[in-house]
Amino acid sequence: GIAPNIAYTLALLGEHPRVMATVGEDFEDYRQWLESKGVDTAEMQVIPGEFTASFFCNTDLSNAQIASFYPGAMSYASQLSFRKLVGKAPDLVVISPNDPQAMDSYVDECQELNIPYIYDPSQQIVRMEAKNLQHGIQGALALFVNEYESYLIENMTGMKADDIREYVKFLVITRGEAGAEVYAGDQVYRVPCVPPLRIEDPTGVGDAFRGGFLTGYINEFKLETCAQMGALAATYCLEQHGPQGHSYTLPEFISRFRTHFDDHGQLDKLTMNKKG
Repeated sequence: GIAPNIAYTLALLGEHPRVMATVGEDFEDYRQWLESKGVDTAEMQVIPGEFTASFFCNTDLSNAQIASFYPGAMSYASQLSFRKLVGKAPDLVVISPNDPQAMDSYVDECQELNIPYIYDPSQQIVRMEAKNLQHGIQGALALFVNEYESYLIENMTGMKADDIREYVKFLVITRGEAGAEVYAGDQVYRVPCVPPLRIEDPTGVGDAFRGGFLTGYINEFKLETCAQMGALAATYCLEQHGPQGHSYTLPEFISRFRTHFDDHGQLDKLTMNKKG
């Protein structure tokens, strides 16, 4: 499945992402809201008698966070399968934090069905077995982690960034205020963060980065441009409360992007897609 926060950013940037997950009986209002934003929820399966998984986050004055989680309907995610999709098979999958058993099965299915996938284990790294984590990385198109998660993976599997690069097409490590790094083959792209107009709430910033990056990747932009799009999408999220409290139009995004980066005209494709 792809995290709703990532899907939200993709939708803001003109894409039409599908989300696959198990949800509770309380999901309907949120389903309608996501659909109104352009997110396809047809693959969301309601589990009777359960509530939708909930993430609770405490943020201190320095923006450090401690999170707690109620799994609820997410515990049933292993019931879902790419072999049982309502729509056509996806061209690209993002395996986001989910029930660990489900994440493992999604990895196996993607590898068996030859579906390229972005591996984004994130908060679930600490709940996964090292062998499963390593298996997920070794078959992935790309790996997305933050600096702390990169340390956790190295500590659990022994795989350093150079080891991971041998398996994936590209590796993305976000580093908060220090920006992000993209490792692809022998190339390393270092992208600074976009200065925020204000700092309201860091919750969901990583997912926003992924959504911005993936929009560029889907449109076959250069990896450096993808990371720059991610950096701006992350800043928009940082400037508002909540992971989906922000919004912008494509022209607004492109205009602000070009005050910080040179896309050599690549982003014009986004507005052309919208018109099409």
